[in-house]
Amino acid sequence: MQVDDTDRRLLRQLQADPAQPVAELARRANMTEATASRRLDRLRTRGILKGVEAVIDWRALGWEVEVSLRVTLDKTNPRAFDEFLAAARNVPEVIQIQTFLGRVDVRLNIVARDMRHYQEIYREKILTLPHIADLEALMHVSEIKRGETLPL
Repeated sequence: MQVDDTDRRLLRQLQADPAQPVAELARRANMTEATASRRLDRLRTRGILKGVEAVIDWRALGWEVEVSLRVTLDKTNPRAFDEFLAAARNVPEVIQIQTFLGRVDVRLNIVARDMRHYQEIYREKILTLPHIADLEALMHVSEIKRGETLPL
């Protein structure tokens, strides 16, 4: 799916401030509002622009602990991936699920209010997930770089 320089300009401005009105976005991208609207619609239709989301700082809301769990599944069961992923999606504190090729099959990012809350989540929700063969917890200490924008 090809995008041209005008689309890239528009996407750069959208990444810089997703909440800006289309009129301001168009002005910053050096195009008319009608052109910006048409191009945004086309980018959505083509699946390039999937949406605009609110990014909430969960730490500001009192969720102080983030843990990344690396999960290796028991692959002797052909439904292990599907059943594990379906169950993991139902844990509200799991904020991200990624799958991998290699020794580690899945990574779950979990948030909790504090360590006591994390222990509850771990014992009552994570250890009950199906088909876990091995589990490794990595405590999140700090975020150095978050690459949420593309170099367009």
